[in-house]
Amino acid sequence: MRVPLSWLREYVDLPATETGRDVQAKLISAGLEVETVEQLGAGLTGPLVVGKVLTIEELTEFKKPIRFCTVDVGRANGTGEPQEIICGARNFAAGDKVVVALPGAVLPGDFRIAERKTYGRVSRGMICSGDELGMGDDGTHGIIVLPPELEIGIDATKLLELYDEVLDIAVTPDRGYCLSMRGVAREAATAYGLPLRDPALLDVPAPNSYGYPVRITDPIGCDRFTARTVVGLEPEARSPIWLRRRLQKAGMRPISLAVDVTNYVMLELGQPLHAYDRSRLEGPIGVRLAEAGEKITTLDGAVRVLDAADLVITDNRGPIGIAGVMGGAHTEIADPESDPETGVVTGTAEVVIEAAHFDAISIARTARRHKLASEASKRFERGVDPQAAAAAAQRCVDLLVLLAGGTAEAGVTEVSAPSAPRTITLPANHPDKVAGVDYGRETVVRRLQEVGCDVYGQDELVVTVPSWRPDLNEPNDLAEEVIRLEGYENLPSTLPKPPAGRGLTERQRVHRRVGRALAGAGYVEALNYPFIGEQALDNLGLDADDARRRLVKLVNPLSDEEPALRTTLLPGLLGALRRNDSRGSHDLALFETGLVFRPEGQPGVAVRLPVDRRPSDEEIAEVNAVLPAQPRRAAVVLAGAREQAGWWGKGHPSDWADAIEAGRTVAAEAGVELIISADQHAPWHPGRCAAFHVEVDGEKVLVGHAGELHPRVVKAFGLPARACAMEIDLDLLEKANEGPVKAPRISSFPVATQDVALVVAADVPAADVQAALSEGAGELLESVRLFDVYTGDQLGEGTKSLAYALKFRAEDRTLTVDEATAARDAAVALASERTGAVLRGA
Repeated sequence: MRVPLSWLREYVDLPATETGRDVQAKLISAGLEVETVEQLGAGLTGPLVVGKVLTIEELTEFKKPIRFCTVDVGRANGTGEPQEIICGARNFAAGDKVVVALPGAVLPGDFRIAERKTYGRVSRGMICSGDELGMGDDGTHGIIVLPPELEIGIDATKLLELYDEVLDIAVTPDRGYCLSMRGVAREAATAYGLPLRDPALLDVPAPNSYGYPVRITDPIGCDRFTARTVVGLEPEARSPIWLRRRLQKAGMRPISLAVDVTNYVMLELGQPLHAYDRSRLEGPIGVRLAEAGEKITTLDGAVRVLDAADLVITDNRGPIGIAGVMGGAHTEIADPESDPETGVVTGTAEVVIEAAHFDAISIARTARRHKLASEASKRFERGVDPQAAAAAAQRCVDLLVLLAGGTAEAGVTEVSAPSAPRTITLPANHPDKVAGVDYGRETVVRRLQEVGCDVYGQDELVVTVPSWRPDLNEPNDLAEEVIRLEGYENLPSTLPKPPAGRGLTERQRVHRRVGRALAGAGYVEALNYPFIGEQALDNLGLDADDARRRLVKLVNPLSDEEPALRTTLLPGLLGALRRNDSRGSHDLALFETGLVFRPEGQPGVAVRLPVDRRPSDEEIAEVNAVLPAQPRRAAVVLAGAREQAGWWGKGHPSDWADAIEAGRTVAAEAGVELIISADQHAPWHPGRCAAFHVEVDGEKVLVGHAGELHPRVVKAFGLPARACAMEIDLDLLEKANEGPVKAPRISSFPVATQDVALVVAADVPAADVQAALSEGAGELLESVRLFDVYTGDQLGEGTKSLAYALKFRAEDRTLTVDEATAARDAAVALASERTGAVLRGA
């Protein structure tokens, strides 16, 4: 909301010495987000005067149209002689009043005006456009043509109100009343302790049966509708300069008098209005829900297909506007047109003014559904004062009568649903308890009254909430208002006193150890939003019945493309991988730990927990019962080189083995050993995918997957070729851990190493062979490591050779060769029995 300081002073008698910066500080202390203070007219100095164009000579000998003009500026030039000016614009004629910058003037951007010879003539000044004076968009982008009644030679800087300060306020959703001069003025009056001249305090005639007929069939969507009619408007009437300038300063473009007046009143009172050309209306105005598939052409010229949940304004022909969002083209105010032969100006002469109150949620959903945000919808969806509709309609009528020579018809239509004032009961000391400050009853009552509340009672206050504050619904809302007006900066700083704790839980410790281990292994943590869309799941190549396609969708998502909570960490990480690769970082290893959301059973609706006390165990259990499962997971993605090449030797590209090793690293931090086997699981390559299992209570449980991504997935996400990934469930790893992580044994006796090369069938997993070797070797085995895999003609088709290094060590003695050999032979024997392994060369 852009608030011109000169306009704000109409409602609050701010001290004359107060600058925009001073007002900004006051409003910020009251809780408003005043982002900037714009200095209008900065760098602009006169002389800038009103002039009358006397003659125009067209200079045709140049490539572009040039006009040599003489302009009467009165005595402003010191001589009274006409001023000679070269100008290229063509939207003015002889006899028009224009704005003239005389030599010595400086325009915004340090553009200095001086006499100069150009196009073979001497130009002594400049005829100005609105852009050149920094006035903002007036819809013409041409020379300013002033009303003919203005006096020649007067100061144009005051006439055009070029010097001003504009506060730019970011209005939060709960402060919709500040999307109006009335609302901001109320805050300023409270901040300065000054009285407010409320522009909504107008004499409004009582409703009667003579007004334009209105029929409301959806009283929930529209609980109030006021209609007023003004006739006899002069089609040639234009918005006065003061009105146009206020609209421009507030960031709106002047259009026509009737439209400008409705926009002006909306900015002033916060009540959106709409003006209909009565000659284009057919029958009563109606308010109803649209029929699915109905169409309407809105004021922006677009044809829109309506939804059954859209609230529409109608006449006998059908929809003539999308309620609270945008009007229809069929009944818009006609632009004035002049007959070239007779000179008679025609246009809208009779208007019907609509001032209605619509349901905030309905308008917000309609605006989002049609991607049609407007000044009206922005206000309605934040909450508009329903009691201001009649005053806004009256203010609009008064301005049209004053500025367009119209006549207000006696008929006043007001259709409203019965409603009772909203009241809230709160203890008088409730704000004291919330803030930890002793405000006292008198301060609480005074501050609530400044907000606009009516307050009754002593120890227990009954507060009637003002109609313009739909955000005040609970005692804590009222407490916040008291704290805000008393000053957040006056709240004392106190350290919380939490009860003594017991440190981190095992789940938290595992989570932190995993993050440190992956970072130590060269991975960089990437934190991503926990949202996902169907397109990401399609890109992962998931089957239609895949459990990861069961999503928990958000009622109000940040993005329509990602309306659900993630069921896997991979889409976010793959998106980060793509972004970094596209920006020149090609050797990447990223990781993330976090929650995924897996719905179980039938979805439910969570109860609303109280905020004034601790929820009961039953209430907490009821909320937990409808929450989805939220397992904690870890995931990595890799692309490019895992080890760089250099003088030390060749590097090596990241591959499926690195992704599997990341899984082992995570499991080791949880004190668990993975059982690794080949698998086929989206989004991994069917021939380069490993499944991770662990033993929990004697049963093998799947905890994750790793490997190289499927080429179709790589293409769908735009990833580097042969990108790899791993994802593992940390909660299941924690369950598999039978106790604290044991420290490694350290022995002072030497190690005995035995190598074995076993020939097995090509489809036998190396992990099965290694498991058999570990079990068969007995307690003397310290470690077993696969260091070579060989396939070739020497072995025969369908076989492979697996070479393992077995290390043996005893805690109390040096092993003999016979002991180490016996342990090795026992290991080979069990591997042969279980997997059909044969010693190579045997």
